[in-house]
Amino acid sequence: MLIRMVQPIPLPLLAAVPAAPPLRGTSLHDGVAARLRTLVFDGELAPGAYIDEKALAAAWQVSRTPLREALKVLAAEGLVELVPHRGCRVIELTEADADALFPVMALLEGRCAFEAASKADEQALRTLQHLHDDLERHAAVQDLAGYYQANHAFHSFVQALASNRWLDRVTSDLRRFMRLMRGRQLALPGRIEASINEHRVLMDAFLQHDAARAERAMHDHLMAQLVALKKLRRLAPATPLPAGSAA
Repeated sequence: MLIRMVQPIPLPLLAAVPAAPPLRGTSLHDGVAARLRTLVFDGELAPGAYIDEKALAAAWQVSRTPLREALKVLAAEGLVELVPHRGCRVIELTEADADALFPVMALLEGRCAFEAASKADEQALRTLQHLHDDLERHAAVQDLAGYYQANHAFHSFVQALASNRWLDRVTSDLRRFMRLMRGRQLALPGRIEASINEHRVLMDAFLQHDAARAERAMHDHLMAQLVALKKLRRLAPATPLPAGSAA
């Protein structure tokens, strides 16, 4: 039986491949995307508002190309939507969105708290205590904006402390939409006092390394925010959900 030897097809040597020129514009449109996110999260680009590409391009002294690429990035993230023949607008979250989102986020953040409490060493606990102390200071003077920022930092640190890349990935993705509500529930009378009390329970669970209690406390904290948001909506039913994080 005659066996024919098949010669392998030679692969090109890596050294023979010419060096590619550096990518152009990638960092530019990433920077533009970061600016746009900030405008959305801070509410400077209001929910439902169409984005004036020409005005932004002129203000930031960039061409329309990196701006449009950046808008595609935000559209992929779900923060804006491309409307045929109209342009691009910031998404609006409805009451139904909030009702669906908060329970999911409560489960995710609860798991973050469980894993964080299981893994926290003394240095991490000192950082958590420092972040909690910031919350206490802002709550004492009813500084809602400062409390919101400190609250976001606390929750973000708990997420990082959990050190679970899969949990981090999905939590970060949904946290963007939580930020579109920018802690509006804190405007409900008495809510900031209730929120800091919820954080005290959570902080005690961390200090005791009680992972199960930390998970329950975080879950209940998120769901209390939804209850407060719904109460606020009943007080001002004509007020649309704002841009910016409830957690």
